[in-house]
Amino acid sequence: MNTRQVSITVPIFLAIFIIQESVVSQFRLPGGGFSIFLIFSITWALMSSPEIAALCGFVAGLLMDLSQSSSGPIGQWTLLMIAISYAVAYLGSGNEIMASNPLGFTFFTALAVFVVESAFVVTGALLGVASGSFGQVLITIGGVFVWALVVTPIFLPIFSRLHAFTFDTRITK
Repeated sequence: MNTRQVSITVPIFLAIFIIQESVVSQFRLPGGGFSIFLIFSITWALMSSPEIAALCGFVAGLLMDLSQSSSGPIGQWTLLMIAISYAVAYLGSGNEIMASNPLGFTFFTALAVFVVESAFVVTGALLGVASGSFGQVLITIGGVFVWALVVTPIFLPIFSRLHAFTFDTRITK
């Protein structure tokens, strides 16, 4: 990433994170709600190359670790976001069908949210973090998946335009 892209990407990530922490986290939705920042990070990774996605996953994970609502130890979200961002970008890179199909993009993003939330619960259990009953964890992860399916198509055009604005190298007059 060059300086222009970094100087645009970091404020975008910070703005979405602030929106998540100050507005979205205040919603009390059934099934656990959603994380607009997590959806944004995975969407951004899916539209990027694997190396850029891993770097953005590191920034997103670091911000998620610093979140007030984070219940895991420092570094858990960072590790998971680097891994899922790289994997999503690797699986989605060069796939023109994914880029031109909003429905497939939505399902892939929601599936990645499901995987990272499940991995958070599993790694949290390995690290000794209390997470509640098995049924409640299943309801929460399922609810987050459903909310990701609902919310992703709404914000996908905004996220894709922000990504195009950041990484578009065409000079327009």
